[in-house]
Parts: sequence; C-alpha cells; structure tokens
Amino acid sequence: MNRTLPDVRLRVPTDEDAVAWHRLFDDPEVMEFHGGRAAELSVYEELTARQRRHDAEHGFCLWTMLDEAGGVIGFTGAQPWPREWGPKGEIEIGWRLGRAHWGKGYVTAAALTTLERVRAAGVGSVVAMVNARNTRSIAVTRRLGMHLAEVFTTPESQQEGHCYRLDL
Repeated sequence: MNRTLPDVRLRVPTDEDAVAWHRLFDDPEVMEFHGGRAAELSVYEELTARQRRHDAEHGFCLWTMLDEAGGVIGFTGAQPWPREWGPKGEIEIGWRLGRAHWGKGYVTAAALTTLERVRAAGVGSVVAMVNARNTRSIAVTRRLGMHLAEVFTTPESQQEGHCYRLDL
C-alpha cells in the first residue's frame, strides 16, 4: 500500500459502545454480508460484554475503533471462532466499520495493530472468515498478507465463504 494509514486507536468496548455500534451498523450496506440489517441493541450489549471478557481472559478482543478525533467508527480485533462449524478452536480476526469511514485505511491500520497485539498475546496464527462476494474485506486480507486457505458454504446462509490464514 502506498498511502499513509490514518491514526486509529483501539480500546476495550464500553457499555456505551454498544449504542454506537448499533447506530453505526444500522445501514444495509454495512450489514450486506452480516444478515442485511443491524441486530437489536441487546445483541450489541451482549457482544460488548463478551468482548470485555475475551480481553480479560485472552488479552485481545473485538476492540472499539476510534478515529483521530476519538469518535467511534466501528470495531476491529480478534476472538476465538464462535461457531460449531468452520475453524473451531482458532482465533479469528475481524472488522466492521461505519459506512462514512470506508475507503480511508482505518480497517487496515486497526487490523495491523490487532495482529501485533494477538502475536504479543502468544497467538501463532489467525483466520479471517469472509463472504466470497465481500471484495472490500478480501482486499484487507491481502493487505495483511493473508492467504486463501479454504472455500466453504456457510450453513446459515448457504453462501460461499473464504477462510484466509496468516501465520504470526
């Protein structure tokens, strides 16, 4: 990548971040590959609480992403793969960003910081599970140096997905 990445900060999600995530992700474009619409606020409240536990237990989580001005713009981080199918037992890196912040390098900058943090926590490799049509997220995996390891069909949506891997 030739451009300079923006300054982005990551913090353990707060209770208030659940409200910010709910607002940011209430956009059909943002949720195109995540069911098409934002979840109820209670889902984000549970998610932020679970991420606080992950951070306490593992030293990493899906962190709240803050822009240069300190505004919440999404999340980026890592967590144990939460489903019974796919890369069970592995650490997944992931991201979601409010639409107004797309195309500015925030996810790449935050994902690079995430990789540093999970490596420091002793994680030897990560996966990224991406819908095969999500060209923006696939581009991020490439910028991170990840490689396509597996193509699969998701049990819930019956859509093609990609599992990208990176050894740390």
